[in-house]
Amino acid sequence: MNIDDKDIYMMMRKDQEKGFRMIMTKFGEPIYWHIRRLVVSHDDAQDAEQNTFIKVFRSFNDLRNPEALSGWIYRIATHEAMNLIAKNKHPKELLQSIDSTTANAAADSYIDYSDVEAVRLQKAILLLPPKQQVVFNLRYYDDMDYSHIAEITETSPSTAKVNYHLAKEKVIKYMTTND
Repeated sequence: MNIDDKDIYMMMRKDQEKGFRMIMTKFGEPIYWHIRRLVVSHDDAQDAEQNTFIKVFRSFNDLRNPEALSGWIYRIATHEAMNLIAKNKHPKELLQSIDSTTANAAADSYIDYSDVEAVRLQKAILLLPPKQQVVFNLRYYDDMDYSHIAEITETSPSTAKVNYHLAKEKVIKYMTTND
């Protein structure tokens, strides 16, 4: 079932509890995976996701344009993920966690450690500058158009497109030179 952003917006204005359930139904899983691709850790992703939806609930009255709902939620999620990364994890530590194939990694099924290409792709993405990493993930995994990515990253569509193409070139270079 695809819930329209305008319907969610109107329901939040009318009945916050029902409206928020609609937000969670539509955005809960996609936002978790958006954050997860940035922070890698399941626990960190859950923390950032929870903070995202708390902020969405608390500041919903600040949202004036119902058509901006999706971008607004993704922008909050992106900021939460980046704040968490800045506080807790450095790219080197994230890469080490990917290199680790301990029982802990096996229990966390985000990356199929038996798929060498998937591991290399994740490493290549984590080596990108943060803004390129966000843009790459939104375009590659979520198949968002550049105008939506621009709204989330607070840039122009042309800047989002440039960031994606730069990121894609870096990922390709990493994948071809790090066998």
